Amino acid sequence: MITVLVADDQPMQRLGLGMLLQGTEGLEMIGEAASGAEAVRAAASLRPDVALMDIRMPGMDGLEATRRIVASGGRTRIIILTTFDLDEYAHDGLRAGASGFLLKDARPEELVAGIWAVASGDAVVAPSLTRRLLDAYAHQVLSPPAEPADDPRLRALSDREREVLVLVGRGLSNTEIAERLVLTESTVKKHVGRVLAKIGARDRVHAVITAYDAGLVAPKP
Repeated sequence: MITVLVADDQPMQRLGLGMLLQGTEGLEMIGEAASGAEAVRAAASLRPDVALMDIRMPGMDGLEATRRIVASGGRTRIIILTTFDLDEYAHDGLRAGASGFLLKDARPEELVAGIWAVASGDAVVAPSLTRRLLDAYAHQVLSPPAEPADDPRLRALSDREREVLVLVGRGLSNTEIAERLVLTESTVKKHVGRVLAKIGARDRVHAVITAYDAGLVAPKP
């Protein structure tokens, strides 16, 4: 059973999400919050597997709540809820430690699939969409790229793993990487797993961010 916390300042939004979760086998809504501060407290006490986090809430917003929940070192993984697919706040949320984001008007099956993906350690945002979104606001949310050799996160990577990280950063899927490097998809999956572990990335989304920050991938002009 995957436990879910819903953080949104709109009662009807919380009600709708709660009805969806309670009506879906394998998911359970165990708490709700109307502000970021409430979300932080609820995450600490209830320890949900996943928190659905609205960005715009009174007082402490969803971004700060995400930072605090992730910094606490607990198991809760965050899905940012946003209104627009190119909302720069979603990028801030990813940088804060969220495992992805979904549109508030996402279809129920998309939301459910996203929750399952995040709970299993994957990311909600597809690699190609991640690349497009990061390109759109890279100048606002990404630090200036450093020389790749100077980034300590890259030192433990083998040449092949660095190559895989570059392709992940460019938005390629495992299937596309396998074709590019003439490897089996299972081998690529193992490489990606080792890359995530070595660079300390929670999931594929954060591997893309690392590739940008480390200067392995440059934003499109």
